[in-house]
Amino acid sequence: MKKSENENKEQIKSDNLTERLIEAIVSGEYPAGSKISEPELARVFNVSRGPLREAMMRVESLHLVERIPHVGARVINLSLEKLTELYAAREALEGMATNLACKNITDEEIETLEILLARHQSHIEEVEGASYFYQEGDFDFHNLIIKASKNEKLITLLCGQLYHLVRMYRSQSPQTNARPEKALYEHVAILNAIKARDPELAEMLMRRHIKNSRLLIENELLEE
Repeated sequence: MKKSENENKEQIKSDNLTERLIEAIVSGEYPAGSKISEPELARVFNVSRGPLREAMMRVESLHLVERIPHVGARVINLSLEKLTELYAAREALEGMATNLACKNITDEEIETLEILLARHQSHIEEVEGASYFYQEGDFDFHNLIIKASKNEKLITLLCGQLYHLVRMYRSQSPQTNARPEKALYEHVAILNAIKARDPELAEMLMRRHIKNSRLLIENELLEE
């Protein structure tokens, strides 16, 4: 019994550390391309090597960290090529998820999306509204639609593996040309198509919306 309790504690430590590492990488605290020292991480986070090793394996599985022969672990580099690949996958998969959401979404989930967009509108009108919407609110909207698809494979891929990479690109782009009003308008159009149970229109609008997001980040990276 005691061994089981210790294992549970180690698991909790690993779970918490994974989340902390993800946030540190996504936010740029550990910059893209920077080398990661596991002994240094163990010291900074005050954890043993066991939970740290497990947390690092999880972060690697999300493709936020890569291991280079004779170099060790490092944060992935951001590039236009990787951005294009990431958003091509996101556009196809999330378009499919939106199509399925039209067929599987509940009235309660639609109401939640309506309330969410109303809140986004009020945030945009505030001083920090654009920043909030660009970094967090957009993901809330997309995640709810993905989960409304009721397709567990799409949910795992989009809300897990791709989600943090997208956040990393978004968080570390300059954001000088953020377009919260236009993005909100596009979100409203997508939701209206979902409410009308029009899967083809909803998928087309979502794919176009994600393409616009990609072009925005591409322009930001090119201007750096």
